[in-house]
Amino acid sequence: MSDELEKRLDTGMYGTPRVNPDEQRKYLGTFRERCYLSMTVTEMKKKDNQKTLLNALPDYQGALVLLNGKLPESIQTDYITLLTKQQMEFRIVSDAQDAGPDSIGLLIAGKEAVNEDVIDIEKKFPAAAAPSDKEQEQPEKTSFWKRLFH
Repeated sequence: MSDELEKRLDTGMYGTPRVNPDEQRKYLGTFRERCYLSMTVTEMKKKDNQKTLLNALPDYQGALVLLNGKLPESIQTDYITLLTKQQMEFRIVSDAQDAGPDSIGLLIAGKEAVNEDVIDIEKKFPAAAAPSDKEQEQPEKTSFWKRLFH
């Protein structure tokens, strides 16, 4: 009977035990095998990726979009309006990890396991993520001091 009481006290103090809590923190409260598509905070700032997401959203009707609650407000507002226009169900996850540049900012997840091999938007749609010709043609400018001393 003391084991039962101890379990009940632990559940009351710490909450119910979770399966893979680190994975759930990384993937905004869900599991990796349920994810269709992900975007890091850095990828969310790029307009090309936003257009790619807009084109890909019709393929994921019925899925849930999870947004990191610690994103900057301007980015969060842009994606909330985009998702609302597309009539996608979304949820803002406030207990997610910090919104560092490499942390996940947006995640499209199913209700059941889908086992997608590649979920990163730039790897899944590489043609859309390629830099434009204008960006490739600009040579790097050398500073005055570098030209003077080298």
